[in-house]
Amino acid sequence: MCRWLAYSGPPVHPDTFLFEAENSLIQQSLSAQMAITPTNGDGFGLGWYGSNPQPGLFRDVLPAWNDENLKCVAEQVECGLFFAHVRAATSTGISRSNCHPFRYGKWLFMHNGQIGGYRAIRHQLGRLISPDYYSHRLGSTDSETFFYTLLSNGLETDPQTAFARTVAQVEAVMAEAGVTSALRLTAAATDGDHIFAIRYASDDRAPTLFAGLGAAKGSTEPGLMVLSEPLNSQTEDWREVPMSHFVTAQGGDIEEAAFTPQDT
Repeated sequence: MCRWLAYSGPPVHPDTFLFEAENSLIQQSLSAQMAITPTNGDGFGLGWYGSNPQPGLFRDVLPAWNDENLKCVAEQVECGLFFAHVRAATSTGISRSNCHPFRYGKWLFMHNGQIGGYRAIRHQLGRLISPDYYSHRLGSTDSETFFYTLLSNGLETDPQTAFARTVAQVEAVMAEAGVTSALRLTAAATDGDHIFAIRYASDDRAPTLFAGLGAAKGSTEPGLMVLSEPLNSQTEDWREVPMSHFVTAQGGDIEEAAFTPQDT
């Protein structure tokens, strides 16, 4: 399964957390501690917010540990909010367009997990996407399909409701097609101001998700992180997000609420 990290706080260079931490995201791409698939070498992505409303985006298909350009970008960019993702492909090919995060306007989205039976039902799932958004889809993943369905369900105005509607619709398509494998979802979306994240699974076996505070090297002021697994062994720094919960984070503040799919 994939590994990802979302940061919001004082401006930092992402390489602090991508490369330098004890259990950095690059270390997780080689040997994740809390994933079914320990190696995540099917591409990577970094999305960040600078002076423009639209986020910057850098993605490639090389393993994250083997791309010098990622290190160069991560040590030069300075930002107060970024998303980073290392991919373990499930049912779709390895290409830049299939690497996370995905971008639409000022929004970024990334995902760890899978829509069960995606190959068999991706046509039906594609029909959940509004024509206003469908032409913007570039790749073939279940993750990007989920993102554009979120946008179709009002992500830009009411993120929690959009997630509730989208999960309910996806599960309805799966049930109608007789899919028995699970929907598993730890995902995050951001508008450059708030981070919205979810941990959910239809079989109660959701991928791991944690929240905590971390300071960049040389800084005493921490930022908030939502991430697949902790960056160090200091357990007091991190708390696990319960299954079936929705997270809203901004700066150093984080709220968690119980999550229930609801197609209203």
